This record gives sequence, structure tokens and C-alpha cells, in this order.
Amino acid sequence: MKLSELANMSPKEVRGLIRIGEVNMPTSGMSEGYLQANLAILPKKYAYDFLLFAQRNPKPCPILEVLDEGSSLTKIMADGADIKTDIPKYRIYENGEFKEEVTDLKDVWQDDFVTFVIGCSFSFEKAMIEAGIPVRHIEDEHNVPMYITNIECESAGSFHGNMVVSMRPIPYEDVVRASTVTARFPATHGAPIHIGNPEVIGIKDIDNPDFGERSDFKEGEVPVFWACGVTPQAVAMASKPEIMITHAPGHMLILDKKDAYVSVF
Repeated sequence: MKLSELANMSPKEVRGLIRIGEVNMPTSGMSEGYLQANLAILPKKYAYDFLLFAQRNPKPCPILEVLDEGSSLTKIMADGADIKTDIPKYRIYENGEFKEEVTDLKDVWQDDFVTFVIGCSFSFEKAMIEAGIPVRHIEDEHNVPMYITNIECESAGSFHGNMVVSMRPIPYEDVVRASTVTARFPATHGAPIHIGNPEVIGIKDIDNPDFGERSDFKEGEVPVFWACGVTPQAVAMASKPEIMITHAPGHMLILDKKDAYVSVF
């Protein structure tokens, strides 16, 4: 199915297609105007420490909803979206090691799991496009490039690690506007955390992202970096909980709330 078709579908329709395996690609551009979310799932014994970690690191980990222990159904941000089935791809980490990527969690779900629904920068991309700012990975229909940085997050309990960022090439003359537009959405990472030279934040090769796919630069464009909800995956690798389940980078949970729901002005 083409991205242009998915862009005009409701979140519930797209989640239905994901649930039956008809859609398994990155979700940027789908259900235009609706929020998308990152995912972190942990056993209850880790939940308080992770909630504290997110509270101390709101740029990469803005919490939109926390589900009850053992529940896989959202209540606030979507009408009964099923965490077990409604994300195109998931990643399973065990003791800090990436174990496998799966398309549902039916066989691995535990009754003590606590799910954290985390804001995603895909949610402010429609506002960027409406402001005339290009979004390269949507134009070229590939996953957004993401990088592990040298920016240390504030630790909490057993959780520690470095921030992950997403990158979009922005024309130099649009950089201030891109910052202003995205600042309206602090619950989906807000304004950029870095503009320009990637080496300053520890990125040695911008053409070789740690997650996602590289984006092409056009003449006059500069790299702009936003905090990213893939940060919990870097934290899982550093902190080594016995199990953490996340979305696969770029493969998000599409919510029923519109982007304006979290806009601050």
C-alpha cells in the first residue's frame, strides 16, 4: 500500500492494517495530523526507575501515557489500541543485548509488563510541511536517520545512557522557522537540541546512522537534530534490564489524538 493512501486514513484504520500484517513499514507520514508514539515495555520491578528516568529526561522521553500493569490496551491517547499487535515492528532486548525483531508480542507478553507511551517527533512533521519546511525522509519515503550521541542523560535508579537524536536536513533559511514550529510540541520532543556540526554531539559519520536510513542533503541545507524516543533503546543497551521491549526505530504507534492536542500555542 502506498504512503499517500495511508496518509489519508484514520489512525484506527491504519492500526487495523498493521494488526493483520498489511502494513509493516516506517509510519512517518501515515494518518497525517495525528500523534505517533514511541514505546518502552518493562517488567513492573523496573517501572518506577524508568518513570523517574523519563521525568528527568523529558526531551527524549516525554511520557504521553502509562498503562496499567499487565494491560496492553491504551485508554487515554487512543481508544483501545493494542500494544501487542498495533505497531509494525518491535525490538526485544535481553540483558542489554538486542535479541530479535518481531511483528507482534503475543508470544512474549508477561502479566507484569508496564507500557510507557512516549511522544514522537513524527507528530510535528505535518506542521513543518504546512510551514513550507521540507521533510526529506517523507519526500524520499525512507526511515528517518537516528544517531546515538555523546549527550549523557540524567540517570535514575538502574537506568542510564546517552541521548539518541533524529536528524532532518533543513535549508539554512528555514532553520529558525523549523525551531519555532517544533517548539510548539514539547510533548513530542519540541525544539531541536543541536544545529550544524554533528561531531559536536559525537556523531562522526552523518551518512552512517545508528538507526534508520541516511538522508540526502541538497545544496544550502544544514543538519538539524531533535531528541528522539529511541533513547530508551540506547538506555536498554547501557543499563541491561533483563528484558525491555520497544518499537523498532521509525515503526510507531499511531494515536487517536491530533497533533494539536499537545501543541502549547
